Amino acid sequence: MSNEAKPKSFSPEKSKTKTYSLVELVKAPTTMADHGPDDSIFSFPVVALLELLLTLGVIAMLVIMSLSINAPLEEIANPNTTTDPAKAPWYFMGLQELLEHGHPTLMAVAMPTLMVLFVMAIPYIDNVREGAGVWFTSKRGKKVVRNTAIYTAVVFPAYIFLDSTYPLREILRGQLPDFILQALIPGLIMAVIVLLPLVFVWRMKPTPREWVLTLFTVLFVGAVVFTLTGFLFRGPGFKLYWPWNMPGDYSPWNNL
Repeated sequence: MSNEAKPKSFSPEKSKTKTYSLVELVKAPTTMADHGPDDSIFSFPVVALLELLLTLGVIAMLVIMSLSINAPLEEIANPNTTTDPAKAPWYFMGLQELLEHGHPTLMAVAMPTLMVLFVMAIPYIDNVREGAGVWFTSKRGKKVVRNTAIYTAVVFPAYIFLDSTYPLREILRGQLPDFILQALIPGLIMAVIVLLPLVFVWRMKPTPREWVLTLFTVLFVGAVVFTLTGFLFRGPGFKLYWPWNMPGDYSPWNNL
């Protein structure tokens, strides 16, 4: 019989102090060692530098505006005398302009909620990685955005002018229920204006991203149109005027 000591076998069941176990031994690094997620691009410091430059540019612009534009405090507000025109800050001007074209619940609650829900749903509608991060994805995407932007920049001003000059809500007042005049008709008109570009894009057999580009362009350009209209073209009585032809020596630039 050999006198060599036999190695003692170790059984986890017999150990009362062992709190760990050996799962696996590998001879080489695993596939994920020193690697990031698949299909990823290391964006630091390029993106960080661009964001820093953008931040510094915005700060410089705000400093220049603060030094060059005089913004004195006005007298204490008089509740018996309302400022004419009473305008919201520029970032709410689009909503204030919308309120001129329909019921507040529709224009200031329902429509903004639908816009926010659409933006939140974009990652779920467009989840294809091909072309991700590329402006407009492709030449056809650029064409879709360009044509949609032109359409929106023409149709929305025309709608604002016609609805302000010949408002159906006032022409048909008393002949139809207020719900139809203030909510149903304006809602249908806005739905047709927003969804009509999808009919033309549908003929192209679009990808989900092109659907998103179309709707997002309508919403973005529409928001710009409504904001500029309320800021530049609404004068006393919140009526439409050319910026250089405002009555009562009113100038929209004084609101800056």
